[in-house]
Amino acid sequence: MKPVLVIMAAGMGSRFGGLKQITPVDDAGHILMDYSIFDAMRAGFGRVVLIIKPELEADFTNLILSRLSGEVQVDFAYQTPDRLPEGFSVPEGRVKPWGTAHAVLCAREKIDAPFCVINADDFYGRTSFESIAQFLTTEASPSAHAMVGYRIENTLTENGHVARGICQTDEHSMLVSVTERTHIEQREGGAAYTEDGEHFTFVPAGTYVSMNMWGFHTTILDEID
Repeated sequence: MKPVLVIMAAGMGSRFGGLKQITPVDDAGHILMDYSIFDAMRAGFGRVVLIIKPELEADFTNLILSRLSGEVQVDFAYQTPDRLPEGFSVPEGRVKPWGTAHAVLCAREKIDAPFCVINADDFYGRTSFESIAQFLTTEASPSAHAMVGYRIENTLTENGHVARGICQTDEHSMLVSVTERTHIEQREGGAAYTEDGEHFTFVPAGTYVSMNMWGFHTTILDEID
């Protein structure tokens, strides 16, 4: 069975002020998500699950599905704050979607094969999808999962700062931890992050960071739930 591409898009409306405000990245009107879907299909993925807010379904249908109709199977999954494991409740006033694990939990009924999870508004590149597809189709252990890492110097922008997960790995290249840094920028001397806007800590060149591209077998669904 071909792997599934799961795209987390529930937060796009709030970040961009509505889907209609998303700026195309080429003359044909494509957005970053279009590139991810195209690269994933070329790498051997079988279908797409879009995790969205229920109220944005019409917008996504007009923006995305109108271009993909007949080419790629796309299913919607709905992320709402109240979709929680038993024993948990939503804090008063919480409307913002939870994180990656919660998004995957909301999509579990749509996932029936090994899958890759990505953000809707990041660019990952063709080779990343090829690498994760190879892992998902050849790794036999159902408890083995993966993350695509990027060298930090290749993920920075000349226009401000970015948020990245700084990765720690062991001697076998196994992921030990991911520490989120919400303000990383290119400075004289290399990449550096700050917590207060004044004091910067430099990150060595070649350090791997996460852009939230994960490969999971379906066993992860029970672990999350």
